[in-house]
Amino acid sequence: MQVGGVGVDVVSEADVVRWVAAEAAAGRGGRIVTPNVDICRAVARDPALQELVRSADIVVADGMPLVWAARLLGTPLPERVTGADLIWSLSEVAAARSWPVYLLGGPPGVAELAADELRSCRPGLKVAGVHAPPYRFDDTAEGRERVRRRVVAARPRLVFVGLGFPRQDLLIAELREELPEAWFVGCGAAIAFAAGTVQRAPRWMRRAGLEWAFRLMSEPGRLARRYLVDDLPFAVRLLAGCLLTRLRR
Repeated sequence: MQVGGVGVDVVSEADVVRWVAAEAAAGRGGRIVTPNVDICRAVARDPALQELVRSADIVVADGMPLVWAARLLGTPLPERVTGADLIWSLSEVAAARSWPVYLLGGPPGVAELAADELRSCRPGLKVAGVHAPPYRFDDTAEGRERVRRRVVAARPRLVFVGLGFPRQDLLIAELREELPEAWFVGCGAAIAFAAGTVQRAPRWMRRAGLEWAFRLMSEPGRLARRYLVDDLPFAVRLLAGCLLTRLRR
């Protein structure tokens, strides 16, 4: 279904896990995009990014405003599905089936901490590698090639890429060609959440759609403009437009 300018799959987190497990067992890989309001706003301005999202194998509503928008349109989604949750549920499947996992992104040392935490909570999980590329590594072909070589050499079956949109998803599109049996998840801050270096909002705030407020309070200097100046007006327009569409039917 279309919501926030992107096509979103009507799936729950459990549906995504079953989908990935079945496809991976059959030797087929894919990529998962997790749009939130910020990603929808970027996609609305750039047809190339719109195609990047559209061509993904699975697109899930990571942002609660997208869930609200779908509800206003009369086509509700089962639930919000976030990269921060998928890193745990998909790692559980990977541990059970001995699929090696790769963590790409975050500040130096954070992916290592996340790998330790995931292994601790998901016994048997095999971590094929971790890497925190330097800032703006993808500005040059050489920088992208160094990262590409490391991931391809590790031969993972499941790759979590937390570099922010669209950087993570553009890199994933390249890597997919060389690792056709691997599943890739563009997961934003999920690696830092898993590592515990960035605190996630309490569950009640996430369910109420207030995770953005918690993150804003935690990192006001970095997130104030993004959330209040850029994303909030877009979210208001999105929800108002969906309400008007519903009323006109």
